[in-house]
Amino acid sequence: MIIKIDFNSDEAIYMQLRNQIIIGIAQEKIKDGESLPSVRQLADELGVNMHTVNKAYALLREDGYLKLDRRKGAVVCISLDTKTRHLETMNCNMRMMVAEAVCKKISAEEMHRIISDMFEEFGNFHDNGGRQ
Repeated sequence: MIIKIDFNSDEAIYMQLRNQIIIGIAQEKIKDGESLPSVRQLADELGVNMHTVNKAYALLREDGYLKLDRRKGAVVCISLDTKTRHLETMNCNMRMMVAEAVCKKISAEEMHRIISDMFEEFGNFHDNGGRQ
């Protein structure tokens, strides 16, 4: 797993870590059922505080991307139980993005193209949850 932290970014390190793990899962670079490095190991590799990695893992667990196993540690486990909550959150986030797009004169077609390109980057899914 290759994670690159930008220590000069305005984005918090734990959020960079969380987001990169989610992108890795979406790109299938990190597989469902795969164990992630321990908090201590990943903190050492990245040169960050263990609490930073722990916070990222806690968020991933809350959001239904990880489960914590006593023997295996943090294991990727995509939970669809949180889908409704994610749809509500995405609706709020997308609402703001669309408002910004309208202010900047970005058309619906341009927004659709951006989203379509992103789905292609991460692989398209059928309604039943499988990749095409």
